[in-house]
Amino acid sequence: MKKNILFIGGSSGIGLATIKLLHEKHNVIVASRSNENLLDLNVKHIKFDVLNDELNIELIPENLHGFAYFPGSINLRPFRSLKINVFEEDLNINFLSMVKTLQKVLNNLKKSNNASVVLFSTVAVKVGMPFHTSVSASKGAIEGFAKSLAAECAPCIRVNVIAPSLTDTPLADKFLNNDIKKEKVGNRHPLKRPGNPEDIANSTAFLLSDESSWVTGQILGVDGGMSTLNTSN
Repeated sequence: MKKNILFIGGSSGIGLATIKLLHEKHNVIVASRSNENLLDLNVKHIKFDVLNDELNIELIPENLHGFAYFPGSINLRPFRSLKINVFEEDLNINFLSMVKTLQKVLNNLKKSNNASVVLFSTVAVKVGMPFHTSVSASKGAIEGFAKSLAAECAPCIRVNVIAPSLTDTPLADKFLNNDIKKEKVGNRHPLKRPGNPEDIANSTAFLLSDESSWVTGQILGVDGGMSTLNTSN
């Protein structure tokens, strides 16, 4: 079945990789600030800034089968140097703007009667890592929210979260912008490499598909084994 899938963000990184997987088989709508990398893809673009704009619901199909929210932040600094506005900014882009946007299209998702919502967290919520207090706080909110919403919206809407480790995207460029950094990051993972956008995109596509029709309320770690394995010995 051809699905109507709404992507919030998606002009680069994990979102773009997911769109490339799905745009030929489904009706993909991308609401993002830029369509620079979408021009050659079979998608409908809506100019939209999650922090400043209201999503125009009239531009969204009446029945939505999928929703994925890609905007995010990576602020890694010691807690003592983080001002409260950094926590507010991370919470706004990672969580509150997602909530606001998802509320706008919730009725559209309910009308399809078998919709899937995919959100994104971080491995640092489960593991606990230095310098991640702000991003982990906002991403942790996503995990709690998703489980509660999955319970509330079952059985007509499934809600799941992907929790990646550091992935080689424009958002993470300052951490992975040379081979030495990539090797150092990779060596922290049991699978000895950073993630790439396709790793996360494949899992996103699965959760949006009917192949995951019995999966809801889950936090899926796509993290090179970091959250569950210790290979230091």
